[in-house]
Amino acid sequence: MEVSCAFPTALSSPDDIALAEELGYDRAWVYDTPQQSPDVWMTLALAAERTERIGLGPGVLVPSLRHPMVNAAATATLAALAPGRVAIAFGTGFTGRRAMGYRAITWAYMESYLRAYRGLLQGHVVEWEGAQMRMLHPDGHAPARPVDVPILVGALGPKGHEVAKRLGDGLYVTLQLPDFASEYDWVPYLVWGTVLDEGEATGTERVRRTAGPGWALAYHGAYEFGGAEAVRALPGGPEWMDVVERSPGALRHLAVHSGHCVELGEADRAAWDAGGHTMLADVTMSGTPDEIRRRLDEAATRGVTEIVFQPCGPDTRRELERFLDAARP
Repeated sequence: MEVSCAFPTALSSPDDIALAEELGYDRAWVYDTPQQSPDVWMTLALAAERTERIGLGPGVLVPSLRHPMVNAAATATLAALAPGRVAIAFGTGFTGRRAMGYRAITWAYMESYLRAYRGLLQGHVVEWEGAQMRMLHPDGHAPARPVDVPILVGALGPKGHEVAKRLGDGLYVTLQLPDFASEYDWVPYLVWGTVLDEGEATGTERVRRTAGPGWALAYHGAYEFGGAEAVRALPGGPEWMDVVERSPGALRHLAVHSGHCVELGEADRAAWDAGGHTMLADVTMSGTPDEIRRRLDEAATRGVTEIVFQPCGPDTRRELERFLDAARP
């Protein structure tokens, strides 16, 4: 299993990716979350200039945020800066859309977008929004077409599975691991968590800062996919909902996604303090080195070929080093 890392696209991400290369990580993915992050493509370009070996890619791009020509041109640019190191993943938009109050895009839209994007990179004339277009970049403005980079699709359900099989070179997975993951040759699986010392309690301040942001996704996901009652069924869920419901309905998504994947928002802190941290091991890749190794072995039997770890907290080096030591003893 390859061991990769992910970053929620901060100003420090290019340097963090250089550190990950130094430590021996295989690939670095960064998020396409413009409501809380610097631009994903600028970040990757800076990382390309600071590294030599590590794979690079957005994980995941949200199609509705950019015209397919914009993403095709950016992909070609990154491929020129980091030849042979680029992979691209697309998703329907969890943070990248829901945190701005939108629902996820449809899979029909995703399929049409991917066909146009792929066609552009191959040098074809494609139709988008009723217009005919092609990449016209002359020499020195982009690599010659075709620009061949692997394209992965983030999918959890049957519709996404169908699109990924038709148009993807792999399956990019987060939140949960679907049964159909074993049908793909390349399956990066994005996880959060922290490596615990023997006997270390889950409710400590260190664990809250390093594993808490990933743990909080259990509440964010339960709310978005199952509604308020799904959240209230979780430890600390009633306290989480009490905070969220103080916000007017039209602004509630701001309270839900505040600090998403970076730090605990007010609702998340309320749930943590109410005992929600007791389910940390169930919803994140947290545990002792031996426990994490066993869970990675289990993930491999279910089709995962690349584990993608997002470090959190003030000591990125510590988190990256400890997780890599656990994954590659």
